[in-house]
Amino acid sequence: MTRRVVLLGGGYVTLHAYGALVRRVRGMLRDGSVEIVVVSDNLVHNFHGFTGEVVSGLLPAHLTQTPLAEAMPLATVVHARVEHVDLSARTVTYRPADGSARGTTSYDALVLGTGAGEPVDEVDGLIGRGLTLRHPGGLEALAARAQAADDDADPVVVVGGGLAGAELAAALADRCGGRPGRVVLVHRGDRVVPALHARRPRLARRVEHELARLGVDVRTGVAVTSADDDGVTLSDGTRVRTRTVLATTGQRAVRLPGTEPLARDDDGRLRTLPDLTVRDGVWAAGDAARVLHPRTHEPVPANALWAIKAGDQVGRNVARALQSRPGLPFRYLGLGQGAAFGVGHGVADIWGLSITGPLAWTLRLVFFLRFLPSRRRAHAIPAELRRRHRRRRGQTVLSDRSLDLGVRREPRALTTVEG
Repeated sequence: MTRRVVLLGGGYVTLHAYGALVRRVRGMLRDGSVEIVVVSDNLVHNFHGFTGEVVSGLLPAHLTQTPLAEAMPLATVVHARVEHVDLSARTVTYRPADGSARGTTSYDALVLGTGAGEPVDEVDGLIGRGLTLRHPGGLEALAARAQAADDDADPVVVVGGGLAGAELAAALADRCGGRPGRVVLVHRGDRVVPALHARRPRLARRVEHELARLGVDVRTGVAVTSADDDGVTLSDGTRVRTRTVLATTGQRAVRLPGTEPLARDDDGRLRTLPDLTVRDGVWAAGDAARVLHPRTHEPVPANALWAIKAGDQVGRNVARALQSRPGLPFRYLGLGQGAAFGVGHGVADIWGLSITGPLAWTLRLVFFLRFLPSRRRAHAIPAELRRRHRRRRGQTVLSDRSLDLGVRREPRALTTVEG
């Protein structure tokens, strides 16, 4: 009898659970005793690590996208939206993207990697007007909106001053050549990147410096209360005229109908056990799940690296379940994070070391290339970055070494490392 593993979603959790699973049950896949089915409403995996480069025009969106069928060749990929999960009957009901009749598939093992979305409905008028990092149109929609905004007299407004919002605002400002006032960053807190201020205040100050260098108009202590076709209104009564609003306002876990019996935390994330199960035969990870750090026992951050590593562990444990072996606890301790603010400008927190400048930019680049699902696209990205950066700066000579190491040859682009 064939046992079926169903993976829901096309993000980091699904891809890495698939990879870890295939490496361990390849023989079972070959003899037909195990099959893998992926159900996703998007046929491509969007690698968000290079969102800033795509938005700024330094990379084409297609180099950051990998077709799911290419990334998971041993799986059956179903292009559909999940409508219901029956945990008792162990079935998933879905609506195919081509409009055909709904389908149902049974499962022996189910992986919930459905991620999260930005809660844009919390701001009056933002639905339909504000694009998000997880917009259904993908990175092409963000890049197209950024390109269209080049000719607007009004600025682009970025809502949310976390690290993702700061990096997005910087990318938009870099696209405009650092002209002051072309990008407005609105953050309800007293300072941008508050989480970084709490852990690495020097890096947080460097982020503020980079935003100032790029001419970003940072508005702190205020929130967007409403949006319309002409602009946004802030909580202090200020009106900002704009036709382009990009929201990085946090995350809300996707809730699939039928999963109501599963335990969730106050943020709506599925509570996982140490082996990342949420129920017998059901695993969850990534933005949809509350995964606890093995040492601190606090929820791990909602970012790509943690989703990747948890996805790896899910894949290993699904394989162990198929082999009638108990699952193992998630033991990854973390690496850090990084952000770029133009070529050669970056910050990174790696294993407790605070790194800035070209070295931080280069480490981030190497890390993202390592985890890009497509080796062919990963190999193409450095050359494309070099070509577009050279064209943008109007340089006639730019050595491979100066770009590969992120060196802008500017007196202020200094690299520092602190423990």
